[in-house]
Amino acid sequence: MKRLLLALPLIGFAFAGTEVELTTPTGVLRATLEGSSKTSDCAVLILPGSGPTDRDGNSLGLPGKNDALKMIATDLAERNVASLRIDKRGIAASKEAGMKEENLRFETYIDDTVAWIEFLETKQGFKKVVVLGHSEGALIGMIAAIKHPVAGYISLAGTSRRASVLIREQIATRLTPELLAESGIILQQLDQGVPVKKVSASLDPLFRKSVQPYLISWFRYSPVEEITKLTCPCLIVQGTTDIQIPLADTDALHQARAGSKLIKIEGMNHVLKRVPSGLEAQIPSYSNPDLPLHPELMGAISRFVRECGGPLAP
Repeated sequence: MKRLLLALPLIGFAFAGTEVELTTPTGVLRATLEGSSKTSDCAVLILPGSGPTDRDGNSLGLPGKNDALKMIATDLAERNVASLRIDKRGIAASKEAGMKEENLRFETYIDDTVAWIEFLETKQGFKKVVVLGHSEGALIGMIAAIKHPVAGYISLAGTSRRASVLIREQIATRLTPELLAESGIILQQLDQGVPVKKVSASLDPLFRKSVQPYLISWFRYSPVEEITKLTCPCLIVQGTTDIQIPLADTDALHQARAGSKLIKIEGMNHVLKRVPSGLEAQIPSYSNPDLPLHPELMGAISRFVRECGGPLAP
């Protein structure tokens, strides 16, 4: 079924931009377009991280907002660089496009990202697209950029490890020895692409039958393996006070991708703000929209975008 692409002016929003829609066979996806191909030859596609995170970088599961991705788009607009930041399928304004859990796959998000790239190129007239993925969005954007060649790729606080490894680490100190042993067997089986028929009640919220197909599809991708397939220029950015993604992940991605650019920003955390490493400062920063982006971040991003996208459109 052919996708229908629309662009509608925003009404009742405090920020500039154009609300755009991408109609797919399973529902409408929505995003905010800042700028146009009349002032910028290149557009940056901004992808949010894992879970219920919206186009502005705010998690619906946390109180307050941090607005990190919205701030990136605003800064780029001030530099005459266009951007498109999206609500993932099933999240925020794209909620109605959500699928039944048993039908969702990691590739669904990848295919949506490719569709947005095509939208920028064919419907908005941008000559070049740079994909910027934050956190889990870094992996989604990476694979989309492999499937549909782009001008450049930016990994912003992206991991180098498979999702199954991350889950093992996250639950290592939270389960009893018996449940930890069971989860290890489950993860091993899912890693092999085989569904698990029997899961204890305590682990069912994490490994329920309906979510297993998605986990299997997600576990299939290793960031350090996928990044080697990229043919475009690649920038890897990481903050030194990120309590979610260690610097070792950044080093691993950089080492895997020959010719990639690596930038470590001193004092930047996972939501891209200048915050010390202690939890007493970290936790409030995830819900503080008044805290600006780390001052070194946007210079690094904009320089890379200019190198990939070339001069401004006349």
